[in-house]
Amino acid sequence: MQILLFLSDIMIPLVLFYIVGFGVLQKRPVFDDFIRGAREGMKTVAGIMPTLIGLMIAVGVLRESGFLEFLGQILSGPATLVNIPAPLVPVVLVRLVSNSAATGLVLDIFKKYGVDSSIGTMTSIMMSCTETIFYTMSVYFMTARVRETRYTLAGGLLATLTGVIASVVLAGIL
Repeated sequence: MQILLFLSDIMIPLVLFYIVGFGVLQKRPVFDDFIRGAREGMKTVAGIMPTLIGLMIAVGVLRESGFLEFLGQILSGPATLVNIPAPLVPVVLVRLVSNSAATGLVLDIFKKYGVDSSIGTMTSIMMSCTETIFYTMSVYFMTARVRETRYTLAGGLLATLTGVIASVVLAGIL
């Protein structure tokens, strides 16, 4: 166990020294390349900022208005048919858009049911095996200027459904 702790402590410095050393060996202006990359990164952040703000505001409005709870109640019937607890439904819906808002809902579940409860375990597993599809698509496709997303949304939703089902099955096993 000590060797793993040691490796985890030195891994990032080793990678950084490797990158700088490789750049020096290639006779690249490492610091200038770093500054240029940082400048481009800031331009990217400034370009996607309106999308991020819009997503955060939309999730906040939906959560505070009670619409998420309403939608969760409507979808809780079909969800219970496949053994998905009703409190997990709003987390699944919000997770599609915002990780931080979903984390807030997860903390609410932990307070109400406990972290070691069946619902708490399901929620934890579900958060680790699903993705914020709409956020990811909007940020990355906008940054790369992708217009044709083809099957990305369908594939992402299928992967999320698989993750939710896996969380229910794994929590049932545990």
